[in-house]
Amino acid sequence: MKKLAILFGSQSYEHEISIVSAIAMKKVLNNELVFIFIDKNREYYHIPTSTITSKIFSSGEYKKCDKLFLTQDGFASKGLFGSKPLEFDTLINLVHGQDGEDGTLSGILKFYHIPYIGPRVEACVVSFDKFVTKTYAQNCDVKVLSYQYFHKDQEINIDDFPCIIKPTKLGSSLGISIVKDSSELDYALDTAFEFDDTIIVEPFVQDVKEYNLAGTKIDGKFIFSIVEEPSKEEFLDFEKKYLDFNRTSQVNQAEIDENLTKKLKDNFIKIYNSTFEGAIIRCDFFVVDNEVYLNEINPIPGSMANYLFNDFNKLVNDLTNSLPKEKIININYEYVNQIQKAKGK
Repeated sequence: MKKLAILFGSQSYEHEISIVSAIAMKKVLNNELVFIFIDKNREYYHIPTSTITSKIFSSGEYKKCDKLFLTQDGFASKGLFGSKPLEFDTLINLVHGQDGEDGTLSGILKFYHIPYIGPRVEACVVSFDKFVTKTYAQNCDVKVLSYQYFHKDQEINIDDFPCIIKPTKLGSSLGISIVKDSSELDYALDTAFEFDDTIIVEPFVQDVKEYNLAGTKIDGKFIFSIVEEPSKEEFLDFEKKYLDFNRTSQVNQAEIDENLTKKLKDNFIKIYNSTFEGAIIRCDFFVVDNEVYLNEINPIPGSMANYLFNDFNKLVNDLTNSLPKEKIININYEYVNQIQKAKGK
């Protein structure tokens, strides 16, 4: 069984959620684990698996741990006689929000030839920004709710209420408000723009059915989780989702028929296609009048959506053997040498 590194933390509004998700991995993975924490200054620390608790981060005690730096093919710490590599086989990107889901760390991991489970740069591009996600989904023949897109410097005209206002680049329901009439609009806009410069405005559909489906692709075959119907609230706010992210026991399967299950899976396949290869993602869908609509893509879901799978440990280990292969470009300076030869140099 491979030795896995868990990368978490970093500079993000979802920093603390990432810590909760990382600690949950101790309960659901049987592999030997190595924990790599990125603090708010984007410095790396090796956190001993035997001592990892949420308290060491809030107290700053993590700074007593070995500091790491990046090298080709991995991480290393400094010692008396040079650098010491941090040994692991595959890394799991468990950094939620900025850095982890916007492509920053994906690019770094690719640059340093570190094999990892998580969204690649192109997957981050289409899933991090809700406006881009909607465009991507529509081009994949997946329905989305009607929406308006605004920048904070624009004049904002919203005539249809109730509606939902969302920052475009945040997860975990941060900055989201349900606006029932125009008297609530200014406060909701202020809340959303506190987190982001752009917003998405969608109609609020009363009693909409919502279903979550996670999955990945291994050796060209899609592996799906069970379908979950989240707890029915107007929407799941940050506190509810935060408490939910440390789940490690499987949830109950939604009571839906085979036809709807197939529709959800078909839409998941369209979204995942080849763009999200190497990642375990969760798609959140709405169902309105028996039609399926994509709500959002979670390229690094809380606690990796382990609670939706029958055998999450096997899923992860199988995926480590089916990661996308990076194309190695042969650089031989043939063109430069021809120029030099032609100049007689």
